[in-house]
Amino acid sequence: MPEIWRFDAIGVPWQIETVDPLDQPARRRVETVIRRFDAEWSRFRVDSVVSRLARDGGRVVAPPDTIAMLDAYATLSAATDGAVSPLVGDALARRGYDSTLSLVDRGAAPAPDWSAELAWDDDELRLRHPATIDVGALGKGRLVDLVLAALDGDAVVDASGDLAVRGAPQRIGLEHPFDPRRAIGVWEVQDAALCASATNRRAWGDGLHHVLDARTGEPVRTIAATWAVASTAMRADGVATALFFDGGERVAHEWGVEWVRMTTDGRVEWSPGSKAELFT
Repeated sequence: MPEIWRFDAIGVPWQIETVDPLDQPARRRVETVIRRFDAEWSRFRVDSVVSRLARDGGRVVAPPDTIAMLDAYATLSAATDGAVSPLVGDALARRGYDSTLSLVDRGAAPAPDWSAELAWDDDELRLRHPATIDVGALGKGRLVDLVLAALDGDAVVDASGDLAVRGAPQRIGLEHPFDPRRAIGVWEVQDAALCASATNRRAWGDGLHHVLDARTGEPVRTIAATWAVASTAMRADGVATALFFDGGERVAHEWGVEWVRMTTDGRVEWSPGSKAELFT
């Protein structure tokens, strides 16, 4: 029987499945990776790197994942005409998805132009003016990749919707966004990652949820759920976000990512060559 280690981190339940029980050094490696990433990129921690930039702007030593994540963000932003932005954090906070999870809507506001405000290289992360970096479009996927890399042997790392598999294939149900007791299909994943996003998750108030168009600060209304399979969880996560907007299909093609999505009127769309088994 596989060994399953369950724990909570970055605000969501995690599950790591391995053939043999993880020893204490392996668990400490995982905990260290998560603790470092959270201390750098969490906008829910007052002591994180991004929270310091949100208060003061300026420049800081670039965390190790800066180039990988923000270069990917630039690609997603270009493909979606700015709908996906690394500076959407303040727009999310205004709608109630703030550092205290107040869920109090203070109205829509567009995110600032990240290309004019945010810059990075191997050494520094720079903001011209205080603003909140939010890596939610692909950050959890990036962390899943880092956790998997910290483990030896076959493993499945599942961070509540972002999942990476190394070793034996796994059949994963695609949860129906309108009825969590049902699935719209099954996707077999091996030595790859599957990431999902849906507007019924992290939803509150009158139609508010965590997927905002950074150009307007308004929640997406036309897409209900997305799923993406890629060689890395970061790319799968990023495409799952981009698919809520026009242009998501293009970046999926450029990155070689397969995908499925459901619109809010119940239609299901999928990429050419998608291997998902859909019940529709």
